[in-house]
Amino acid sequence: MAQKISMATPLVEIDGDEMTRVLWQVIKEKLLTPYIDLKTVYFDLGLLHRDATNDKVTVEAAEAILAYGVGVKCATITANSARQKEYNLQHLHPSPNATIRAILDGTVFRKPIVVANIHPTVVTWKKPIVIGRHAYGDVYKAAEMAIPSAGKVELVYTTKDGKEQRILVANMDGPGVVQGMHNLDDSITSFARACFLYALEEKLDLWFATKDTISKTYDGRFKEIFQQVYETEFKARCDAAGISYFYTLIDDAVARVVKSEGGFLWACKNYDGDVMSDMVASAAGSLAMMTSVLVSPRGAFEYEAAHGTVQQHYYRYQRGEKTSTNPVALIFAWTGALKKRADLDGLPELASFAERLEKATLSTIEGGLMTGDLAKLASPAPSKVLDSWEFIDAIRATLEKM
Repeated sequence: MAQKISMATPLVEIDGDEMTRVLWQVIKEKLLTPYIDLKTVYFDLGLLHRDATNDKVTVEAAEAILAYGVGVKCATITANSARQKEYNLQHLHPSPNATIRAILDGTVFRKPIVVANIHPTVVTWKKPIVIGRHAYGDVYKAAEMAIPSAGKVELVYTTKDGKEQRILVANMDGPGVVQGMHNLDDSITSFARACFLYALEEKLDLWFATKDTISKTYDGRFKEIFQQVYETEFKARCDAAGISYFYTLIDDAVARVVKSEGGFLWACKNYDGDVMSDMVASAAGSLAMMTSVLVSPRGAFEYEAAHGTVQQHYYRYQRGEKTSTNPVALIFAWTGALKKRADLDGLPELASFAERLEKATLSTIEGGLMTGDLAKLASPAPSKVLDSWEFIDAIRATLEKM
């Protein structure tokens, strides 16, 4: 075999949980380390290690991404009470993705991975729809409280010099729940700028949607800042590039999206982007066919799979079964990170390898070799459904021919 491709600066490698953790190692063994002298700074964000470190490892991983500039992340579990019991956890920590995104204060861009023989279930879609998801605040940084009995709930703002402003949230007639969310003007402004810059780079029209008719102050602030950033910083550049900016309500946007041809960037608030990216990925083919990159205004990038840890497949794997779990989004997380590392360090050979691995992956699927999720959608249908290990071996064989 030819000499391995060198790297100058390490990637920050963030390991994860369950089935994706298993496939993470297979991808490295079969598709990366035979060809690259792979340099990484490793963090184990598996659920048990996060619990053992009281989630300190998650913060350290995020800080390392800022220091090294590029990270690649496996899927991780966000524990709930059922997971706490299953794994005998001492703590229930926030979503590791939410923690990392808050520290990087970036925007998540998610784009479907398109192959010729997998057709979208939304028949009008001709081009990929990219989701730009705000990655700070809202429900992911919310404070919550269970109200045990009747009483008054208020929002209180106290200035640094001790002055207070209060508004009534609700007069509770009995037990219930309350939640307080927040966001920051600086973060919303960074989100808007990132979306306009991405739209210009990719030559895509930009849509933005909130519910400012109901949330006149909170969502209204998002609308106001987006419009201000557009008019003061990007209107002339968008006009020159032939790119349009379009604002509408989130429910109207959903109705328009499913009747559109695609081919635009849809900017969404944090929770909206979480939901809509899964909708777009599923309708485009599979949740495992979606790239995801977190872009920080401080110049750092984190690439990850846009799906979860594939829990049920992991239980089958623990019983000794070979599962047909789709590893494409995990592969593209690695290739995205390698291409960005190559771009930042001036390593064309590394970038070329990452491009070849992506093409080998798509060519393998288009050649009729794929996992079960894609086999249900492929036209023509494949003659055989491969398990994950067979599929990765098939990609390796295609890569060798290239």
